Amino acid sequence: MILYFSGTGNSEYAAKRIGRELGDEAIDLFEKIKTGDCREMHSERPWVVVAPTYAWRIPRIVHKWLEAVKLTGNRDMYFVMTCGGDIGNAGSHLKPLCAGKGMNYRGCTGIRMPENYIALFKTPGEEEAAQIIGQAEGLIDRAAEMIGKGERLPEPELSLGDKLNSGIVNAVFYPLFVHAKKFYATGACISCGKCAAVCPLDNVRLKDGRPVWGDRCTHCMACICRCPAQAIEYGKHSQGLPRYTCPKKV
Repeated sequence: MILYFSGTGNSEYAAKRIGRELGDEAIDLFEKIKTGDCREMHSERPWVVVAPTYAWRIPRIVHKWLEAVKLTGNRDMYFVMTCGGDIGNAGSHLKPLCAGKGMNYRGCTGIRMPENYIALFKTPGEEEAAQIIGQAEGLIDRAAEMIGKGERLPEPELSLGDKLNSGIVNAVFYPLFVHAKKFYATGACISCGKCAAVCPLDNVRLKDGRPVWGDRCTHCMACICRCPAQAIEYGKHSQGLPRYTCPKKV
């Protein structure tokens, strides 16, 4: 069974493509995480977790949900992480997660997809995004092939920088940068409420028809990138940048 979390569609696309190649079900974790649904899940086939890379590790909200949920049946667990650059030493933090759940860690591989982190980086235009996705598809299919054969996923060679990024940098990055203080709606807001609907942490609400952000943000970028009016900004950095959602569907 494939379990995926996706803010702007990259991990959803990868998960559903893997599911198609394996003939397996892909389950969106959005509602489960949003509602705190940690009811037992069962699969006779290997578990495949597909998630974006947040500061060189899987999102903390995904990690927390995996710790809480009871998974029965097959004990093998694979991880596929979409990223704008690299996944650092993410695997070292997933091994103890699996061990704590009595699961067999079967590797973690990174798939470079178009950058969506508009809070800090530049998002690609349509042509560039299409090129990046085209290059990623072979890697996604290769990962699916290896999972189907029961092979361990290849992991990157690690540098000291990778270890630091997934360790101390991740630990510092979250409290310093992962917050919603810089999000705001411009006069282009149409009060549609989509920003609230796509937030996995119920961190956005409408007040007098305008979005207001709370203090539970995970920086998935769903609210800013999925706004149909492009009426949400993140400080000054996002101004003039294209919003990104994965253009391809399975």
